[in-house]
Amino acid sequence: MIKVPSILVGSSGGTLWMKVDGRGDFQNCSCVREFFQRMISKGHRDYVLDLAECELMDSTFMGTLAAVAFHLREKGCEMLRIVRANTRNHSLLESLGLDNLFRLEPAAGDPPPHSLHTAGAHEQPPREQRSTILSAHEALVEADPRNAVRFQDVIEYLRHEIAEMDAT
Repeated sequence: MIKVPSILVGSSGGTLWMKVDGRGDFQNCSCVREFFQRMISKGHRDYVLDLAECELMDSTFMGTLAAVAFHLREKGCEMLRIVRANTRNHSLLESLGLDNLFRLEPAAGDPPPHSLHTAGAHEQPPREQRSTILSAHEALVEADPRNAVRFQDVIEYLRHEIAEMDAT
């Protein structure tokens, strides 16, 4: 049975934690992006992403993580630590060349928070959703130019869709 995906957040000893419960996909990547943007703007510098309960990640979710990694680097934050990724998710990150953007750790070195709460998510309008998906795939190409061939059609399609929406 497929879990209803959720993004859980909390803090422990100054480290902000995010846990993916279920799938990491295009439907929950906007709350991931917004959480990191909000926390970085508040001055937080140390982040852990726990993937122990993450069944699968799609390219939009991984591209969102890549964009977050670039934003963290730009703001002088610590490198995002991804902990407890299963073999499949670890392999997905490596296959897209994202393993050099994160510290991939088999176990959580720091103690996780005692409690986590659901990160707020909102329904995105169609244009905003397409823009989010486009940005994520552009980040994948920025992370590793070899991804351009993989995602060229997706990127072109989304640019066309957004241009059509803007024209109407």
